[in-house]
Amino acid sequence: MTILRYAIYRLFTMLVTLWIVSILIFVIINLPPGDYLSNQIAELRSTGQTAAVDQAEFLRREYSLDQPLWRQYLIWAGFAPGPNGFSGLLQGDFGWSFEFDKPVSEIVGGALWLTVLVNLAAVIFVYLVALPLGVLAAARSRTWVDYTSAFVGYLGLATPNFLLALILFYYGNRYLGLPIGGLMDPAFEGQPMSFEKMKSILLHLIVPTFVIGTSGAAAMMQRLRANMLDELSKPYVETARAKGMSPSRMLTKYPLRVAFNPFVADIGNLLPAMVSGSVLVSVVLGLQTIGPALLAALKSQDQFLAAFVLMFVALLTLIGTMISDVLLMLLDPRIRYEGRET
Repeated sequence: MTILRYAIYRLFTMLVTLWIVSILIFVIINLPPGDYLSNQIAELRSTGQTAAVDQAEFLRREYSLDQPLWRQYLIWAGFAPGPNGFSGLLQGDFGWSFEFDKPVSEIVGGALWLTVLVNLAAVIFVYLVALPLGVLAAARSRTWVDYTSAFVGYLGLATPNFLLALILFYYGNRYLGLPIGGLMDPAFEGQPMSFEKMKSILLHLIVPTFVIGTSGAAAMMQRLRANMLDELSKPYVETARAKGMSPSRMLTKYPLRVAFNPFVADIGNLLPAMVSGSVLVSVVLGLQTIGPALLAALKSQDQFLAAFVLMFVALLTLIGTMISDVLLMLLDPRIRYEGRET
């Protein structure tokens, strides 16, 4: 199967998977009894605020929350018409946030690209740190280099992200002058992109990139080291050494390519894991990502906002998985996707 055909096939399966995931997300969000408006109506009735109750009841009808769950899903996804016709995810309408009293698109619009920017920077950091340290630790096994990298790796895995964020929040600003809080200087918010604004964003990215990427880099470094050590103990490595191949060429030509496969396969899990794992970090550092919005939506049962954010994370997972599969196909010709030949 050619790469183009496989990419088209994976795109089709990705759309089908996303549809199934949307059903699961919508059902799971609605499993707890009640919703934001139901809870608000009950609270307003207990205080005798009749006018506010009528407004909340109107919103329930306006957004079809008085319909059966299956019909609510069809309207939300855009497969069936609601009170205002076809207006769902397929039509670009992400719903209304009852917690923030504004469309979901206005809440997540600016946060989405900042979320992608932060987590993309963290992924690049993970690979830039884990790849050389993992290879170096395996090549210098049982030396001070290996022991030092192992200690750094275990330290990165054992330190909670929010604690590391608090430490850098204070010491990074006090001793290094790093900016803290947000992803840019408040003076640039709402302003068009410029060199000064980009410089402010890059400076503000240093601390969150390090905090979010540390645990991922530590785990990946340990896994790459283990894979490399396994490959270096195989007979073909000894044969290459016996034939006089230089250590650096021998290391990169075969063992690294084979050991790199799980490294590439991790792309599919790395992006969504960082988005979901950076919620507390975003709250601590005051980042304008979708993490704090998701936390608020889940606490208040703001179903449309929570559903969209979870759909966004699911989409990142599927895109990352597709990218990793295509890269694996390019990296290792032994991997075949057309099925086992008989």
